[in-house]
Amino acid sequence: MRKAKRSYKTFTKRTRDKLEALYNAGFPVKCIAEQLGYSFQAIYHELKRGYYIHRNTDWTETKRYSADKAQLSADINATAKGAPLKLGNDKKFAEFVEDMVLKGYSPGAILLYIKEHGLNFKTNVCRVTLYSYIEKGVFLKIGNKDLLRKGSRKKKAKEKEAKKLPILEHSIESRSSEINARLTFGHWEGDSVIGTNKKGETILTLTERFTRAEIIMKSPDKTAASTVRMFNRLERRIGSLNFRKIFKSITFDNGTEFSDVEGIEYSPYTKKKRTTVYYCHPFCSSERGTNENQNGFIRRFIPKGVPISSFSNAYIQYVQNYINEYPRAIFGGENSHKRFERELEKMNIRNFLTKIQITS
Repeated sequence: MRKAKRSYKTFTKRTRDKLEALYNAGFPVKCIAEQLGYSFQAIYHELKRGYYIHRNTDWTETKRYSADKAQLSADINATAKGAPLKLGNDKKFAEFVEDMVLKGYSPGAILLYIKEHGLNFKTNVCRVTLYSYIEKGVFLKIGNKDLLRKGSRKKKAKEKEAKKLPILEHSIESRSSEINARLTFGHWEGDSVIGTNKKGETILTLTERFTRAEIIMKSPDKTAASTVRMFNRLERRIGSLNFRKIFKSITFDNGTEFSDVEGIEYSPYTKKKRTTVYYCHPFCSSERGTNENQNGFIRRFIPKGVPISSFSNAYIQYVQNYINEYPRAIFGGENSHKRFERELEKMNIRNFLTKIQITS
């Protein structure tokens, strides 16, 4: 006579939530087992997975069950069914990753930072594996919600052909192939970042195409006159000769704050041309892709809907430094600040970033 085949019933998050409610309410294990349809041995085994000590308001302690803790333990154990976790008991590496993610670093940037700074850990994982560990809840302090961009990026839809502007002196179509290919230093992309739709302070962002270095400056308002005054102040601080060396060209969108071509291109001090201005096609922000990407960095710290005036100059400076010191995969882990300073040294220009400290 054949024995009846035993059936096994696993716990789910829903049944764990029910177990938490019943056990913490004081129901006996036998009663819980009957209500949930498990053996009392299975209930005891599951309780061990999620036990924790709860301190009451009168400082007495009681043993309770947490459905979340048990679910996390079950998920981690499930990963062991495949390849073993490389993380092991490397607490130092786990804490470092958690700290860096909470500071805004992506898993890829964390691994580049480790390589660039020569840090040594027992654990050595690739970017995909690190993403996987975060997604599966292996780390205690961080999860997928803490990542800026979650999951894989969607493939770009085929863009419709942009309406071409007439071939004018300042159209991006007149920009040389050398600038387009990022072969030389000194060519920038610019834009404005606003806090609210109301009138008030804005931020002028400038991104150097060759090194990806970022300059962030507060502007009193989003007008052409204020933009010109900011470039005049910048030239005054670093000197006209240095300005021409560093800012050979700047590519803007078609915002009204960048509409005074002559005011931006010509120096009020030397009465000579100090830079060349180009404009993107309408609705083609991808033509200033680097600047747009770094504006996304800024939005981590300065969200939409919050007035720019509520952020101090020191905080704006911190954001600029963060972006410039962020490890870049395109540079093998090196940051933009190092590459930018290296280009300035070739021209014997010192203390450039110190001279343009942010002021409103």
